[in-house]
Parts: sequence; structure tokens; C-alpha cells
Amino acid sequence: MWRLREKPRRGPKPSLTLDDIVAAAIAIADAEGLAAVSMARVAERLGNSTMALYRHLKSKDDLLVIMSDAAIERPEPMPEGVDWRTGLTFWADGVLTAIRRHPWYAKVPISGPPAGPNNLAWFDSALGVLKDTGLPEEAKVGVVMGLITYVQGEIRMAFDLAAGYAENPDAFQRFGSTLRRVADPRVYPAVARTVDAGVFDEVGSFEEDNEADFDFGLQLYLDGVAAFIDRVG
Repeated sequence: MWRLREKPRRGPKPSLTLDDIVAAAIAIADAEGLAAVSMARVAERLGNSTMALYRHLKSKDDLLVIMSDAAIERPEPMPEGVDWRTGLTFWADGVLTAIRRHPWYAKVPISGPPAGPNNLAWFDSALGVLKDTGLPEEAKVGVVMGLITYVQGEIRMAFDLAAGYAENPDAFQRFGSTLRRVADPRVYPAVARTVDAGVFDEVGSFEEDNEADFDFGLQLYLDGVAAFIDRVG
């Protein structure tokens, strides 16, 4: 909870604040990607020495954690009276929207549980939707952590695939025809059946396909949650 580390200081207000540092780092990452962020670059953007940053942060790793928390901001208020499934769908779509504003977010390593006020607010929002399910608190945490794993994994994979598509779209366009040539049914029987069914013949919009895949996987996960609630709740 990075705000808890700030201690009130006596004397004049410092010219550089933690908020200034984080805002400058986010601006660099938005413009040039996460790899461009360094303590030296942030200091240069702020017109300060690198050592001035270390009065507020121990390391670049600390900066990345705080950047990711600041960038995701606070969740939109949950609509009144929604059931748990509608609420978790609203929540997952909100996470997707928030991270799309800062694609570099998907490159920040996940090294622990929610560690900042904004991430904690998202965690609280998802847990709150499950309050009337009858699930024990530990099970609610398990449901939300599973959803976080799905959403984060899908977003990270989608961003990586988007980068690959931008670099070589022909490889994606030719995927179905290539499989048809190489998927020997004696070696890859299940893949061959999928190819024969024409699953990979139709190539649509890359963005639309990602949206459809995300929603399909999300609803499958929520189907499992519904079955779990019926059994345990």
C-alpha cells in the first residue's frame, strides 16, 4: 500500500513529489513503451537529478509497481441491483478497458497480491458482487483470483498476438491453409478434424476475434462459477 510509505515532512513543501515521478514515468511508457522507462529518463523529464527520485523510491521495481497501480485508476461504480454474473462481466470489461489505455501494463511483472489502493479497489469491487451468493469468504477470494488470472492472461496474450500480427499479418491470414497442408490426421487427429470443419478458414477482424475469444472464455469461466455456487453457496 504505497501511500502508507509517505511520511509528512516538516519545512517547505518539496519541489518533487511521488505523484510527479509516477505521472512522468507513465507518460514515457505511454509514448515509448515500458522498456523506455528508467530512473534516469524520468529524472530527465522532470528536470531533476536521478538521486532526487531515490528520496521517494527504493528502485525501478518499486516505480513499476506504483505505475501499474496508478495507471489502472479506480473502477467504475457497480450498477445498482445487478446479479453476481452481470457484475463480474461488468468488472472484467472494466479491467480490459482500463488496461487498453496503457498497453505497457501487460508487461509489468506480477510479483504479489494487490499492492496499491487502486488494485485493492478493483479487488473489493469484484468481491462485493459475490456478497449474496452464499459462498464463504475464502471461496469468494478464490473465485475473484481465478477471474483475475483469466482476465490478465487473456489481455497479456492478446497484446502479444497483436504485436505479432502487426509485424507479420500474412502468417495469421495463412494459418488455416498452412494447417490444412501439414496437419496429417494420423499424427494430429484432433487438429485435422478442426481443420476439416472449417474452423480456421474464415479470417475476420483481428480485434473482433480477440473480443469474441475474450467473451467466450469469460462466459465459460462464469458458467463454472455458477455451477460452484449452486453446489456450495
